[in-house]
Amino acid sequence: MTELPAGHSSPKAAGVNLDIEAVSFGPFSLRSRLLEKDGAPVKLGSRAMDILRLLVSRAGEVVPKNEILGYAWSGLAVEEISLRVHVAELRKVLGDGKDGARYITNVPSRGYCFVATVQRGERNAAPVPVSRASERAPAPAALPHRLDRMIGRDDVLPELSARLLSDRFVTLRGPGGIGKTTVATALAHDMWQRFEGHVHFLEFGPLKDSALVASTVAAALGLVVHHEDPSGSIVNFLRARRLLLILDSCEHVIDEVARLAENIYREAPGVAILATSRESLLVEGEQIFELVPLPGPPQGARLSAGEVLDYPAARLFVDRAAAAGHRGDITDEDAEILAEICGKLDGIALAIELAAVRVGVYGFREMAALLDSRLKLEWRGRRTAPPRQQTLGATLDWSFGLIGDSERIVFQRLAIFAGPFTLKGAIAVAADDGAPGDRVVDALEQLVAKSLVSAQPDGASRRYRLLDATRAYAMQKLAGTGEAEAIAGRHARYVQCTLEAGMAGQGGDQAFRLQERASLLADARAALQWSFANDDGATLRVLLAGSAARLFVELNLLNEARIWSGRALVMLDDVNRGGRWELELQATLGHAFMFTERNSEQAEAALRRGLEIAETLSDHANAFRLLSRLNMFYRRTGDYRHLVPTALQAERIAREIGDTAGIAGSKALLGVSYHLAGDQTSAQAHLDEGVRDDAALRGTQPGHFAYSRTPQIPLARVLWLRGFPDRALDCVRPLVGAAAPRDVVMHSIALCWSSSVFGWVGDWAAVEAMTVRLATHANVHGLAPYEAVATGLRAQTMIARGEVAGGIDLLRSALPRLHADRYELYASAFAADLSQGLAALDRPAEGLQVLHETIARVAQGGGGFDMPELLRRRGDLEARAGDLDAASASFAASLALAEQQGALSWRLRTEMSLAALRRGQGAKSPLDDLATTYARFTEGFETADMKKARLMLDAASG
Repeated sequence: MTELPAGHSSPKAAGVNLDIEAVSFGPFSLRSRLLEKDGAPVKLGSRAMDILRLLVSRAGEVVPKNEILGYAWSGLAVEEISLRVHVAELRKVLGDGKDGARYITNVPSRGYCFVATVQRGERNAAPVPVSRASERAPAPAALPHRLDRMIGRDDVLPELSARLLSDRFVTLRGPGGIGKTTVATALAHDMWQRFEGHVHFLEFGPLKDSALVASTVAAALGLVVHHEDPSGSIVNFLRARRLLLILDSCEHVIDEVARLAENIYREAPGVAILATSRESLLVEGEQIFELVPLPGPPQGARLSAGEVLDYPAARLFVDRAAAAGHRGDITDEDAEILAEICGKLDGIALAIELAAVRVGVYGFREMAALLDSRLKLEWRGRRTAPPRQQTLGATLDWSFGLIGDSERIVFQRLAIFAGPFTLKGAIAVAADDGAPGDRVVDALEQLVAKSLVSAQPDGASRRYRLLDATRAYAMQKLAGTGEAEAIAGRHARYVQCTLEAGMAGQGGDQAFRLQERASLLADARAALQWSFANDDGATLRVLLAGSAARLFVELNLLNEARIWSGRALVMLDDVNRGGRWELELQATLGHAFMFTERNSEQAEAALRRGLEIAETLSDHANAFRLLSRLNMFYRRTGDYRHLVPTALQAERIAREIGDTAGIAGSKALLGVSYHLAGDQTSAQAHLDEGVRDDAALRGTQPGHFAYSRTPQIPLARVLWLRGFPDRALDCVRPLVGAAAPRDVVMHSIALCWSSSVFGWVGDWAAVEAMTVRLATHANVHGLAPYEAVATGLRAQTMIARGEVAGGIDLLRSALPRLHADRYELYASAFAADLSQGLAALDRPAEGLQVLHETIARVAQGGGGFDMPELLRRRGDLEARAGDLDAASASFAASLALAEQQGALSWRLRTEMSLAALRRGQGAKSPLDDLATTYARFTEGFETADMKKARLMLDAASG
């Protein structure tokens, strides 16, 4: 019996007026004491009406039971059961729980809360009913699988969504197994359209090393990771974007997650962050949303079956029991025991599910007894985990005791997987040596049925995983068996073999193969860490690192690629020296060094050693890949004399392989090599061939040996040089628009080379736009050399617009950075503009010295495509200094070389400079040669050089 405490007055006694204005919720309207549904009156008892009016007036608040009793039964002493009866009546009238509708929820030990959305004013006309199935859009492939039914959390999602949109940074906190990931997954799906598909779900559970947190986030966002801490790149990437970032299972890497999340919150105002963790991140901006246990029915209240099933914990239990095969109806007698079971399971979703699947075997009474004997709720939690974590541990302990010996063995061994695994993987790791895999298949089926292992569809097959807490529990059990090292060895061998198999061949579904390999990333990291830390893994170190190396490159995790390749190469033995694994490691090390440790001699040596091994082994695909990387290396360092030989060798290999995309890729490689080496006629011929098979190139995936060949990028420059400015612009515009390369490095190259074309035709506004895009792209992805290129392009634009002093200052900062990185590809053009700027400031001697040094450097590398332009610039400065003979010689050399290279546009520029010199010398018919060269053009008459030449010719004829 409950009475109002002394000194406490009820709302009625205190004269509180609850004559609320008209309100509506769902299909109901409430005015004064009249309740209507879709405009028709609803019969409701006076006590139930009092309770409804009080709860609605304080919607969203938990109203204590004493307060409700004091209002509805003012001045009377009544049993609490009376309140439950009237609430049950009210729920029945409202249809609470039907078709997902929720109005009144019970908060154990506190009171009741009206959870439906309440709107002031009359209810609008009823909308056309829409089935819940039609409301849910197809599941986005980028998100984890969403449960078809999520019981007991329907009221959580709207509130959590609102909090996330208003506060931007929310941590969903709660003990292990309570359902944080389930809620986060559901929210991700619900918010998919609101964020226009920009929802990223990152699962940190498989990570063992907190240092990989930022790399994992960067990879998920599609950023290239080639330095140890990409946090700055992540923040730069997100700063101007609107998206939802879900960071799941943060507790074991909480320091790194907290630091990164706080920086994103501060610097990226358009990003919303939802973290799930067993403890708070304790950083600026974080708002805590406590995910409480599922409310369960009060014990000893003698509720009916219908009343018990009003509580989410009981509904979840019955739902999972039925899914596991229990077909009996819940009677009123069962209801009391069910309430007892729910109380002992403490509202932890996973504990409820684990127990529910055994009801069909043991029945309700036996289940309650087993809970008493095997699942005592002892609070022994670690400092970093909430106390209720031990409830899940006790549940798992009990569940482990109920499964058979073979299931226990398989369960323990599966804990070695750091991420999702396949049936094939389970058999490889969990089967006894020489034993058939059927036993593992049977055991896995039972473990899935008993909720110890979760299964999710993956195309035509399924993937399995142990929940984080379950895996930790199973790992403890595995450690106690004494076979943990042996199982870790099996796991490492399985990972190595699977990665190796994914490397073989170029046919089949390359995208699927890459996805399969990428799914092993967490396990590859775990296997590498184990093998290098344990003597038992010594024989696997080189093989594992070699198998994982290409995966790291494919996923742009270049820093990890460099670290593991370097460590493995130190441990090479006579068996692996000169073999396929040294080849893979050297190829990876050279490639990673090129982008993370500058264009060093060590990078070249590694690539050369890899090529030597590939040729010895007749490994054509890897030989092509290495020649392509060496070609890229020599392009970057300005050693143009090596370009055509390496490209010709790659073409010969591609033809031996007979792969269409490979042959097209070799044509692109030859084209860019001839272009930079200064043979534009040959360059155009090869690039045209590459473009003809462009569809095959665009269809390649990162694992293909010819991946990321884009012949249109160099073709645009070649077309301008050959005297086709309009065609060059037509070629270049898609490269910086809809047809921009997917690969982040090739995207940078496209922006750089497109900028040169726009600059050559005099469109400096376009150059400025490309420069801004390049600087942003390079900064986001941490591509420091391209940031220096962006600085140089900005300086060129400033000089072209007359901002000479500022442009010179920028070039003085950019050129030393490029030289220090041995990145000479763009240095000659920047040096030429630096010389022009210095001359404009009446410092021609300094400008001439810059040109002398640049021409010598280019000549040392074998000459290059821009040597005619450098010679012309030198002639201009020599003429300005009064050394007319030297100027004439420079112009003559430039003309001869331009004609030899097939570079009509360079020739036009030099003819203009030479015509100006001859006119100043009073020569007869100084513009004849210019007119002849001009006449060779068939297009581009509105570009800068052509307009300038036309003005000179018109002035002479006028």
